[in-house]
This record gives sequence, C-alpha cells and structure tokens, in this order.
Amino acid sequence: MKKTTNLCLVILFLVGISCKNETKNKEVIKDTQTEIKTPFFKLSLAQWSLHKYVNEEKKSPFHFASQAKSMGFEGVEYVSQLYTAEIEKLGFDAVIDSLGALSKAHKIANVLIMIDNEGDLANPDEAKRNEAVEKHKKWVDAAQKLGCHAIRVNTFGTNNPEIWAVTVVDGLKKLSAYAKTKNINVLCENHGWLSSDADKLVKAVNDVNMDNCGTLPDFGNWCVKRKDNQRWGACEIEYPDKYKGLELMMPNAKGVSAKSYAFDADGNETTLDYTRMLQIVNKAGYKGYIGVEFEGDMDANEGIRATRDLLINSTKKIN
Repeated sequence: MKKTTNLCLVILFLVGISCKNETKNKEVIKDTQTEIKTPFFKLSLAQWSLHKYVNEEKKSPFHFASQAKSMGFEGVEYVSQLYTAEIEKLGFDAVIDSLGALSKAHKIANVLIMIDNEGDLANPDEAKRNEAVEKHKKWVDAAQKLGCHAIRVNTFGTNNPEIWAVTVVDGLKKLSAYAKTKNINVLCENHGWLSSDADKLVKAVNDVNMDNCGTLPDFGNWCVKRKDNQRWGACEIEYPDKYKGLELMMPNAKGVSAKSYAFDADGNETTLDYTRMLQIVNKAGYKGYIGVEFEGDMDANEGIRATRDLLINSTKKIN
C-alpha cells in the first residue's frame, strides 16, 4: 500500500508540475541551449544556485531537473534543505521517487545530494555525532536510489583543532562505513570553520582512510572564522591561499564546485581566477562533474549562465 501511495504521488507531481507550472517555468528559463560540450569535465548545476527561487519566490523545487536541462546541463546536484516542506507534506520516499521520475523524464543525470540540517558529523558530543550519522543514512539510501555517486556533508563541529581532528574522523568513518555498503561516496566540502582550512580537512580525510570518503573542493568558501564564531556572516579570517587550498584538496576530490558571486564587463568572476582554478583541476587529472553554484545578487539564471560560460571559456584558455 505504501509503495502504491508513493507511486500515485509521483504521478500527481509529474502531471501537476508539467501542466500547472508550465507558465512559471517559462518565466524563469529563457535559455534555449540544449547541450554543452567541454574538453575535460561534465557540467552539473548545484541547486543552491536557485535557492531564492524556492525560499523567497516560494516556487517548487521540483522544477529543478527541467531548469537544469533547459540551460544545457548534463547533471543535477540536489540540496536537501530545499525539500524540507515537501518532505513534511508528502513524505520522504514520495519526494525521492518524484525526483527520480523527473530526472528520468528530462534525461538528466543525478550527481549528488548536498545534505544540510541533519546534525553535525563532527560534533564534540559523541551522542549527537552518532545521531547525525543515523540521520544522514536515509540520504545515503536516497542517493543510491537516485543513481547519485555521492552525498556532500558538513563538518563544522568545533573551532578547536585538536578536538575537531578526532571528532570529524570519527563521524566520517561511521557514515562512510554505512555508505560503502550502498556504493555511495561521502564528500567533505570546504564549507566553513576548520573544514575551510584545506590542510586540516585533507589530513582528516586521509586519516579516515576509506576509498569512499573524499573531498568536494569549492572555488569559494575559504572562511575559517566568522564574526562572533557564527557559521555564516561576516568573515574575519580566510584561508590564506585559495589556489593552494584547491591544489591540496584535488587528490581526494570526487566532485568540484565552481562557486561564483559577481562578474566584470568581460564575464570574469571578480574574486576568483577561473582559468587558474581550472588549470589546477585539470592538472590533477579530474574528469568528473563540475557543479555551477552561483551565489551572487544578480538574477539567478543570468548568474548561472555567466558561470557556465566562464567555465567553458576558461577551459579553452588552458588547452
């Protein structure tokens, strides 16, 4: 009965999204490009690029596959927190079934899921750390069901490096052990606090010493300390060399995130040298997906396209 109910919900989603919201999609997606060719990597779209579309404009996160396909991307990278309301209303399994059906309908690959708000895998409190591991397991199962190769996790924990070095390894080992049974990778992003200290993050991943525990280097996100020790907000201390940080993270990389914020008149990112970043990625022999993750103030679709085009143009410069 449960499977039948979920299937019915999936069908309702597909019908509702393709018919009721067709006009809304046309307003958001204006790019007619359908295919992008790149020399050494594939292009995916990180759903965080469209978080304002979901959180502020209150539109459906289930549009994601069609949005990405319309802009020429080969794969999608989901963000778990953007489906919180849908999970509460429809149930976890129904949401995952819907995402699978929609990605199949739009012929787009499911690459990974970025997990938020499921507890801290580096929490100094072992009971809370273990609880976080358990909460992440359903997302490992979801990634396997969708055909993703990985989940991205957060490892804030504590700003005390001695404590963090122990707790982050413990949490990652426990989750990676479960994920290995599902053939899913557990990826650590430079996402703030000590996880944005590339030296410490790489050492932690190496200490875990499991082939399915790796990194998801982000071109941005190099803040290791924010004002009042908040997770987000004004940055007080940054990792000193973002290019060196990327270089350190690449040997363990099973994904790459191309962050962008703003662009100059020539289409270059104003804070990041994309050509230099891609030279490092290419030198490492990486051939997987690079996810476009626009996080600026301009129109999201324009920012996504600008990032996509900058990746392609920068690649031409290094060949």
